[in-house]
Amino acid sequence: MYTDIIAINKNSWEEAAENFYGRNSLPEYGPLAPLEDELNLFGDVAGLNILDFGCGSGHSLKYMDERKAKELWGLDLSKNQIDAARKLLDDSHSKVMLFESPMEENPGLPEGYFDIVYSIFAIGWTTDLAKTVENVYRYLKSGGSFIFSWEHPLYSRVRLKERALIMDQSYHEEGSYDHEAWKIPAMMQQVKVSTYINTLIDQGFHIERIEEDVRLTEKDRERHSNRWYSYDKATMVPTTLIIKCRKP
Repeated sequence: MYTDIIAINKNSWEEAAENFYGRNSLPEYGPLAPLEDELNLFGDVAGLNILDFGCGSGHSLKYMDERKAKELWGLDLSKNQIDAARKLLDDSHSKVMLFESPMEENPGLPEGYFDIVYSIFAIGWTTDLAKTVENVYRYLKSGGSFIFSWEHPLYSRVRLKERALIMDQSYHEEGSYDHEAWKIPAMMQQVKVSTYINTLIDQGFHIERIEEDVRLTEKDRERHSNRWYSYDKATMVPTTLIIKCRKP
């Protein structure tokens, strides 16, 4: 079943990749979310080996290169995204290794090798959260960090109507769903906050930080007018869940 969903999502991303070039990349964690400049979850990455899960067009890896990371590794389901990332990172000072692969599979990544694994607004595309987190744990060195962000599980469960939030879907329902804001057939995963936390704990991670604040400026008000990630809705419910944890 999960292989069918991966195939659907791969086809969707091959078609949509160009529309997401450079979007939702560090220092941004997600729409209307705090920036890395404010949170400082990564700290100094100079000389570190970095792996990006769902690297997209490579702009987050470019951000890491500008901060003098030693090695840049990334994987993404889409060939078009990997091609874009490879072109973007062509003049990087860091060593670059990119793989076209789903998160649930290991395309040849070394275990116990990375100082940081991160995923910026991509982990909700996994068909198997436990397997993906297990992979991340294996790839990390002891003491290494896993940092990820995704749409906050509450955000798609409520609607804003005349300054009131109306819950029209159960928060308790988890699993694959066709996101209404995604115009091409694709399946994302609804996961409760507790499921994220417990999955990390079950795999052996120590959780260090959870962020669900919003960042609202007048520029954001104009930028997100009449969009899925609405400024007005974000004043009442978080758009993004951000978690940092560590492999002991």
